[in-house]
Amino acid sequence: MERDDGAREAFLRGLRLGVPFGVVGLFLSASFGVLARQAGFSVAQAIVTAMIVFAGSAQFAALSVITVGGGIPAALTAGSLMNARFLAMGIALAPSLPGGPMKRAAQGQAVVDSSWALANRGDGTFDRWVLFGTTVPQYVTWSVGAVVGALFGDALGDTHRLGLDAIYPVFFLSLLLAELRNPNSRWVAVCGGLLALALMPISPPGVPILAASTVTLVGLVRRSK
Repeated sequence: MERDDGAREAFLRGLRLGVPFGVVGLFLSASFGVLARQAGFSVAQAIVTAMIVFAGSAQFAALSVITVGGGIPAALTAGSLMNARFLAMGIALAPSLPGGPMKRAAQGQAVVDSSWALANRGDGTFDRWVLFGTTVPQYVTWSVGAVVGALFGDALGDTHRLGLDAIYPVFFLSLLLAELRNPNSRWVAVCGGLLALALMPISPPGVPILAASTVTLVGLVRRSK
């Protein structure tokens, strides 16, 4: 019973932590819905893409390729590069998930950037119930935002005029600042952030954040030794 109570408490705490990120996700997903419709997606395609992929950076990277006339393989490559950071995140998370490979893979579907960071206990382990709880409001608002953007995008007008293009940099910066407060991860966060910043002007989309994720993985391996 104590274990069940602890899991419930952690899940509810995750829900509370996830609400602010869910609000941000609502605007981001609405922006995606608008841009996807402008790029030629149908309403259903825009909504289903957002609900299935549930990865804003990958969605926007793929959409940017399609918008400039790129083919599906190039769009998928751009999206895959953006999501490749989840390989490092998944490797770090895996030991904290119970069950066999399939069960852990199913639980790993709840990983998004903010949930992964907030579930981190700071000692190399993760609270999976905080992870699940934090992701729930984000997925709900992400889905709602996609519907709003796809259906009512014409009423929103130019998303850049609304300043929605600034949300993503601020989002990732907030995660970086949270890690800087932790003395165990401070230098890894600094090195990863500086590397991503240095690569942005000279590398394709997705490569900077992938390189930064690799730095965090190296930091985790060194700390575990």
